[in-house]
Amino acid sequence: MIELYTDAATRGNPGESAIGIFYKGDGHKGMLAKKIGVCSNHIAEFIALREGIKEVVALKPDVLSIRVDSKIVFQAVDTMYVKRPEFKVLLKEIESLLNEVPLYFIKWIPDKENAAAHRLATEELRKG
Repeated sequence: MIELYTDAATRGNPGESAIGIFYKGDGHKGMLAKKIGVCSNHIAEFIALREGIKEVVALKPDVLSIRVDSKIVFQAVDTMYVKRPEFKVLLKEIESLLNEVPLYFIKWIPDKENAAAHRLATEELRKG
């Protein structure tokens, strides 16, 4: 099983945004932080999850445990449904990526349990 933690940080809403991704398990451990341009915090959270799943799908996990601190992202992926049109394309991409994983589940966690991904996103955003 691989545990995937994702988070996003924005300066303004919308504003300059960055994502942080941390994963561990099945003998793997990795992290990624990158700027993603100007967007809303919610869009950035969806992008963080999409990019995180892209990272771990390549590792061919049997089970993927996703941990997010965004309730909107959690509810969207848990139900595979969103009302807002701007989230639909991203959710569809996430769903397509998750179809490559035999078993996955998503859990909402409080910010304090998402420290690694949060730190990656905020530090990347602070860079010049």
